Amino acid sequence: MKTMLCGALAMGLSGFAPADTLKIGYSDWPGWVAWEIGIKKGWFKEAGVDVEFEWMDYVASMEAYGAGQIDAVCMTNGDALVTGATAKPSVCIVINDYSNGNDMVVGQPGIESMKDMKGKKIALEEGFVPHLLVLKGLEAAGMSESDIEIVNTPTDETPSVLASKKVDAICAWQPSSGTALKEVEGSKPIYTSAEAPGLIYDCLFVSPETLKSNREDWVKVAKVWYKIVDFLKDEDNIDEALEILSGRVNVKPDEYEPFLDGTYIMTMEEALKVWEEGEGLKSIYGSTKISDDFNVKYEVYEKPLEIGGYLDSSITKEIAK
Repeated sequence: MKTMLCGALAMGLSGFAPADTLKIGYSDWPGWVAWEIGIKKGWFKEAGVDVEFEWMDYVASMEAYGAGQIDAVCMTNGDALVTGATAKPSVCIVINDYSNGNDMVVGQPGIESMKDMKGKKIALEEGFVPHLLVLKGLEAAGMSESDIEIVNTPTDETPSVLASKKVDAICAWQPSSGTALKEVEGSKPIYTSAEAPGLIYDCLFVSPETLKSNREDWVKVAKVWYKIVDFLKDEDNIDEALEILSGRVNVKPDEYEPFLDGTYIMTMEEALKVWEEGEGLKSIYGSTKISDDFNVKYEVYEKPLEIGGYLDSSITKEIAK
């Protein structure tokens, strides 16, 4: 799912929207594919908001946002900082979910835990979200980065690298992590984001300019999001939901279900708790501070950012009243 942005590149977007249309970039991650439910059911039109969702690769969506071609983009809290430092700042108004297993370290047959990785090689994209997850896994195992050898690898290439047996493990998100598990018989997850809930929050980030000039419309968008959440949380709707979600990414519903299980989509009440300022992973402020520290340490950008400017809980709180 999540590759951090190092620069903004111009790109053409399909279709044309009037100037007053809110344009949102979204990509292949269950918590963002979920917007498709609101699209298919016509809920945005019912809410009286003119919005156009642009489906694109994750990195391309961040580049389009950085180039000013869309008003908002679905990003992780850590990637939003990178986009802001290298291209264009944004403001989180909706916390969709946190990764609950879809991001994972996948070990070769015989590798049973992070402790088994001592002195061994792992393929991951350095300075990006998988790197942060591996550091968390090493910490949980009482180890450090010096105990392993990192082989810098683009995330979408990690399955083939694992299959080549040139490394002992990889770290990636779905669908790459799932592909690795399928292609390497006997491989298994040895550490996942389910063991560090809140390390990776997936959100809707909007430009400060459009938030200021179109706030009422963004409130409507957020209201539709929580209507989608209520729909997903109702077990009677699961078959229809999976049909919509899987259709967006061209897989069968039963194949898509595990992806949804590895993503914890939050209710409004749960999101309100995450919006509370605090340290650690249970607060988006604490989680984002951890990402900021990581980004500076690994020279993704030079200086710590003022993370408070990237987070705005007011819309969720307004809807909750």
